[in-house]
Amino acid sequence: MSVAAEVLPTAGVIATLDALGLSTSTFYRLQQPSRPSRRRTPPRALSAAEQQAALDALHEERFQDRPPAEVVATLAEEGRYVGSERTLYRLLSRHGEVRERRNQLVHPKHAKPELVATAPNQVWSWDITKLLTTTKLVYLYLYVVIDIYSRYVVGWLLAERENAALAARLVDEVVARSDVKPGCITLHADRGAPMRSKLLSQLLAELDVNKSFSRPHTSNDNPYSESHFKTLKYHPGFPRKLRNLDDGLAHCRPFFAWYNDEHHHSGIELLTPSDVHFGRADAVLKQRHDVMMAAYAQHPERFVHGPPRLRQLPSQVAINPPSTSPAAATESCSTAPSPATSASSTTPSTEVYPQAQLSSQDSVH
Repeated sequence: MSVAAEVLPTAGVIATLDALGLSTSTFYRLQQPSRPSRRRTPPRALSAAEQQAALDALHEERFQDRPPAEVVATLAEEGRYVGSERTLYRLLSRHGEVRERRNQLVHPKHAKPELVATAPNQVWSWDITKLLTTTKLVYLYLYVVIDIYSRYVVGWLLAERENAALAARLVDEVVARSDVKPGCITLHADRGAPMRSKLLSQLLAELDVNKSFSRPHTSNDNPYSESHFKTLKYHPGFPRKLRNLDDGLAHCRPFFAWYNDEHHHSGIELLTPSDVHFGRADAVLKQRHDVMMAAYAQHPERFVHGPPRLRQLPSQVAINPPSTSPAAATESCSTAPSPATSASSTTPSTEVYPQAQLSSQDSVH
């Protein structure tokens, strides 16, 4: 309508409104000043005296814990009628006297997790997902611990059950294998039973690993694990259903080797998680940039946006970025894992994820 009002002096009302697809009646109605609507009092409404009598009846001590329906019934038995049930509710609402009288339970407010990682081995996220099997109502359980900065899977376990003992064994072996410094890493998870178990809480306290939890029913608080599970289940080489535990291991081992060492992740400038986790990112990005600059030198006209820019990793990765700037990580906590003490990208998957026997069926990888 504001556009129509601007061009009306030169183009005319009808022609302008037709061109804009607007209604003539609507235009003229909007030009009229708005009038406050006044609802007429229905003839059957209670008078002021009758309304006060109804309120006085409702305020009687014997009716202080009684609903209007019971008030109407009781007064009728006494030969009185002050108004219908709906009328009494309307009067109470008008005077602010209607509320939930029951002691309703209120869910506790959980703090939003705010985690920031500026280097590998500062924040890990872990979760458990079900994998379908060919047997109805029988599942395999995949435990995965992922570094949110590098997206590197630092450990995983496939089992036929979900419990706190397996979760604790996985975390214990992954922390020992990664050689992280005490107090320098936070382990984030949702509020599943194994994650909140006393056994795992005691282990994290002994290892001096900080713990963090998502808010209930808030999948956005654990986005990296959720995204990783989608990558797993949508991978063309991963079957929809597995036959048994051995079949699951036969598919999980090559998948995690591919994911860590070959998968070019879109969230980390199309680098592999291994490159970022073991400090090779800058060298790889520099090599790519040199290739692009050589191509630009030969055919600059093909680069319509100018010379290629040197890509860089994000300075930080966060789960619910805090409103204030996070405290800088100490030097002892921000050092990337050394490739000399970690598995290289050319190491076979059976060595990247060495097996540590949990039982006859379950092992950490």
